[in-house]
Amino acid sequence: MIKIDEDSPSIVIKEKTKTGPDEKTQQQGEKQFEKEDLANTLNDTKQLIDHVVGLHTHIRKLLSKVIVRKFEWHTGVGIGDAAATGVICGGVWAAKGSLVGLISNLMKLRVKPVLTVTPFFQQFTTKIQLKCIFQIRVGHAIWTGMKLIKYWKGGMPNFKTKPLSVLSNDKSNSV
Repeated sequence: MIKIDEDSPSIVIKEKTKTGPDEKTQQQGEKQFEKEDLANTLNDTKQLIDHVVGLHTHIRKLLSKVIVRKFEWHTGVGIGDAAATGVICGGVWAAKGSLVGLISNLMKLRVKPVLTVTPFFQQFTTKIQLKCIFQIRVGHAIWTGMKLIKYWKGGMPNFKTKPLSVLSNDKSNSV
């Protein structure tokens, strides 16, 4: 579930993850994203792209090995006004269709995707539910990682987000 925090200008994401072979083990978590987090993530992505020669070709080859076994994407949208909600729902359908087309072009889509957009004409709400199963062999991921290391150019970039700051020379952001 994604909602806007009333106390601060940030987005709160609640997630449930089912893991294990029987999918009965559940983990729940709540994360909060602010505009600085988004800016830092975009900056780190640019730094990574600048430091790897031909990054897009390596990523495309890796994505071509990914098999999509399940894909369900349900969205509920409402902004209180019926006419504006209809326009928003049309835009959501267009965005979903484009993203599913991109996924089917880059990956092996083995199932028919289930997509729904539910308009809530009388209320201001957004609900997103995404259920998916992606399969990739670990060897393909390791091989791509080795290629990324091989084609790395220059020194270490200055990453700002916590997961990638471990790689940069600045030790103040490390875990």
